[in-house]
Amino acid sequence: MSFLASLTLEVADPAASRRFLTESFGLDAPIGLRASDAPTTGFRGYTLGLTVSQPSTVDSLLGTAVAAGATVLKPAAKSLWGYGGVVRDPDGTIWKVACSAKKDTGPATRDIDEIVLLLGVADIAASKRFYVEHGLTVAKSFAKVYVEFAAGAGPLKLALYRRRALAKDLGVGPEGTGSHRVVLGGDAGPLTDPDGFGWEAAEAGASATAR
Repeated sequence: MSFLASLTLEVADPAASRRFLTESFGLDAPIGLRASDAPTTGFRGYTLGLTVSQPSTVDSLLGTAVAAGATVLKPAAKSLWGYGGVVRDPDGTIWKVACSAKKDTGPATRDIDEIVLLLGVADIAASKRFYVEHGLTVAKSFAKVYVEFAAGAGPLKLALYRRRALAKDLGVGPEGTGSHRVVLGGDAGPLTDPDGFGWEAAEAGASATAR
């Protein structure tokens, strides 16, 4: 079975981006960084979602992200599905930190339960079919709105959402051109999906994470 094993963000300054990830979210692996000056404008077509257990963790992680230089796109607030907020980091990657709970149920922590790479795609059915044909297994699917694939043993999970709906949820416009500035790693690669998201072989993705 194929799954998302690692991901690499292509950034202007890997050292500065690593400092941001560490200071904001305490993240190292499984997110790699690679220098790139590939042109990119507007919405890059994806978000990285950090799933946590309770609102105080959401507030803590968003607070340190803003202190490290992130811009608030949506302040943390309750919603139908729980509690969460959205920020854009200094290099342009959009992060959503959220939990399903609306009230704290224990002591405050900074633990991250899952890292979800949510791709905004033009055609859910076509992208779902593409990934299934390349060995990924569907874990959840809601009509032509949302698809989630089975994950490996690590914290990374891959999901699909309609591009315009994702942009609206994040508080940005759907328009964007140029590089996505993200590369997926797994044994499905190398390949490029219908929306231009590129995969590398698992070994390449893992080595990028270690840098």
